[in-house]
This record gives sequence, structure tokens and C-alpha cells, in this order.
Amino acid sequence: MNEVATKIIAVTGATGAQGGGLIKAILAHPDGGFSARAITRDPNSEKAKALAALGVEVVQADLDDEASVVAAFAGAYGVFCVTNFWEHFSPAKENIQANNMAHAAKKAGVTHVIWSTLEDVRDWIPLSDDRMPTLNDHYKVPHFDGKGESNHYFTDAGVPVTFLNTSFYWDNMIYFGMGPKRGEDGTLAITFPLGDAKLSGIAAGDIGGCAYGVFAAGSETIGKTIGIAGGHLTGEDMAAGLSKALGEKVNYNAVSPALYRSFGFPGAEDLGNMFQFNAEFSDECCAARDIEATRKLNPSLHTFESWLEENVSNIPID
Repeated sequence: MNEVATKIIAVTGATGAQGGGLIKAILAHPDGGFSARAITRDPNSEKAKALAALGVEVVQADLDDEASVVAAFAGAYGVFCVTNFWEHFSPAKENIQANNMAHAAKKAGVTHVIWSTLEDVRDWIPLSDDRMPTLNDHYKVPHFDGKGESNHYFTDAGVPVTFLNTSFYWDNMIYFGMGPKRGEDGTLAITFPLGDAKLSGIAAGDIGGCAYGVFAAGSETIGKTIGIAGGHLTGEDMAAGLSKALGEKVNYNAVSPALYRSFGFPGAEDLGNMFQFNAEFSDECCAARDIEATRKLNPSLHTFESWLEENVSNIPID
């Protein structure tokens, strides 16, 4: 790598799926003009040590502490900003962290910021609309709304930002218990409250590859919202893909959002509302995430089929 020519990309969430995917993409393009700075709360974690062993600069910072983020962003050309709702289930915490990152990017004089975000569902379904319950008194889909309502921190701070609207992680079938379950009759099924609507999805690691493409495109993406997806799939489509990959029939169990919300696992109400939003506004959500445009950003973008080829053995089958 030409050290003189490299521009530092500071990556929050560096040990997670999105940030880790971006670091992987930077390392995969040694002549791309970028170097990675991994930002993590714990530089002594195994994942952080693994990045350091690859030659990645590892810097400690806490997204709740703006001063530490300013120091971590210092000297960087670009920063990738992401929050992890599922760590704390708090949109308010995401607001604070997004605001800290926005102000830190401004103070550090960063040239290009990517904010990994999602729609604010209340723009489509206001709190007064009882077609889905309001959660925590303020939100329809907390893990969407907290990110969407934080977009303004970056524009208010006056930083050069690209908003990257992500999609449903196919990896949720591995890590979030959304893979096939075996029923009492012995058959496998996946369960989603989507009806026959299409859901935009993506391999979580590909998000980082798309972010790399945004940084590589430079200033032409600043001020834009870019939606990304590797596929737009119905529940039946996902069941068919799983059936082929597993060599065993997988059915699609289409339940109501209300039933899904009642399942009782952490985040069930949030996710029930999310799937309902995606089902009711499927055309709009899919149109906002053009697959071919995503592939131009990330030529190694997985389809659902290719993701399954690599990951089906990791999907736990209950």
C-alpha cells in the first residue's frame, strides 16, 4: 500500500458486522487509497486484537463520550458512523451517540461522513395511527425511528454526509433466531408477518462493502440518501431458497403482525411493527433500495442464494 496516498477511514462499530465489513473491504483494496482506523470501546477484545494483527490501526473511543470520538476521528478523511440498538434497546441512546459522532466529525474536520441509518416509520405511520401500537410512548419501530430521527444531527452540524439506508440482515437467520424451526409434525418453517409482500434484505457484511463504494465515489454521494439491498424477497422466496440450500422442504408461515408481536422474545413488538411497515410499504421500501445500484457500489454483493451457499451450515435448526 502506498502510505503517502492513503486517506484514513475511521470506522465505528469496527468489531461488528457493518464496520467489520468496511474494514474488510478496505483491506481487500490495498491500492484503493484508503487505510482503516478501527474504533472500539475495548482495544483488548479478541476481535480488536485480530484487526490489529492485520495491520489495522485500533483506537479506543466510547460513542457516549464526544471528546473521545473527536480524538478518534482526528486526522481522518472519512468516518463511518453506526449505532447498535440491540445492545441497549434505547432510541434515546442512539440519538446521543449519533449527535456525538456528528459533532465530533465537524470538530475533526472530516471530509466525508457515512451515517448508517433507516427510515423513520412515523413519517409513514404517525403516532396517532393505531394500525400498529406505539412503543415506548414515542415510536412505531424504535430501532428504525431512532436512527431516522437522528439524521438531522449530521445536517445540523454541517458535515458532508451520505445517508446509507440499510436492509434486513439475512444473518438474522443465524444470530437472531429467525431461521427455520421444526414443527411438531417434523417439518421446517420460517415465520414472518409479511403476507406476500417483498422484503429488502442484504448480507450484513456486504453493507461495509457498499460503504467502501460510497467513499470511493467521493463527493458525488454527499448529501444523498442511498438505499442498499442484495435482494427483494417474499417469505415464499426465502423458504424456497432455504429448501434448496438445506436439501429439505422449508415452509413459509405467514402470521399476522399482532401474533408476531405477542411472541414475547426481546424486541418482538419492535420487529412485529417493522415487518408490518415493510409489508404495507413494500413497494416504496424496495424502490428505495435498487439492487443494481447496490451492486455498482459493491461488485461482490451477495444474492440470497450465494449468501446461503456460504452460510447455510451456520443457521441453527431447532
